[in-house]
Amino acid sequence: MIRADLHIHTVLSPCGDLEMTPLNIVSKAKERGLDLIGITDHNSTLNCLEILRAGKERGVHVLCGAEITTREEVHVLAFVVSEKLELLQSFLEKHIIRIPNNPDIFGYQLAVNEAEEVTDQIDYLLINSIDKSIEEVWEFVDSLGGIFIPAHIDKQANSIYSQLGFFPFGLTPDAVELSASGSAEGMKSRDKSLLKFNFIRSSDAHYPQDIGKVSTLLDVDEMTFENIKKSILSKASPPVI
Repeated sequence: MIRADLHIHTVLSPCGDLEMTPLNIVSKAKERGLDLIGITDHNSTLNCLEILRAGKERGVHVLCGAEITTREEVHVLAFVVSEKLELLQSFLEKHIIRIPNNPDIFGYQLAVNEAEEVTDQIDYLLINSIDKSIEEVWEFVDSLGGIFIPAHIDKQANSIYSQLGFFPFGLTPDAVELSASGSAEGMKSRDKSLLKFNFIRSSDAHYPQDIGKVSTLLDVDEMTFENIKKSILSKASPPVI
């Protein structure tokens, strides 16, 4: 079994602390005993490859992806193999509704390298929604062979239930995510349609001290994208939260 935290923000997210740099994230993950982390900045993947490189050097595996805000303002986690990351980034850049960012109000949105040097500053607000529905985002991620997980479904904001009031019929994610304090049994009793899905739990870390504060155990022998996806989907040995 490996220990995973699949919802971590960097300095690229306007709500991410300026200490959430590639080296700090990987170092804190290592300190907390995490084997696998997921990088999920709001509607952008621009810091993923630098963290992937830092992770390889320090023995922490990294899933590259984003926390996408759908047209309905539902947050979903999407991960793809690194070779398809550019396709995901192009999709996000094409479909995000562009509103200028005000760093004094929302925070800085910085792409950085492992040396913590700023390589880009995104001038449009990344926490805005894209012009695609949750079903369309799911279909696109699925077309890339990716991993699709509705985020923090127990929260009162930006979750499937807060925004839609129900779980869309026909949507088949790879798992659903709980926040640090969410109850799987409570959500299943609320909506029986969740009984068919596995649950993961993630930190949604925006600050270094929050990385790994909660995590999920996955039954993975060899750390490949396909094996991780299979472990998230597994009914024989489902994720442990």
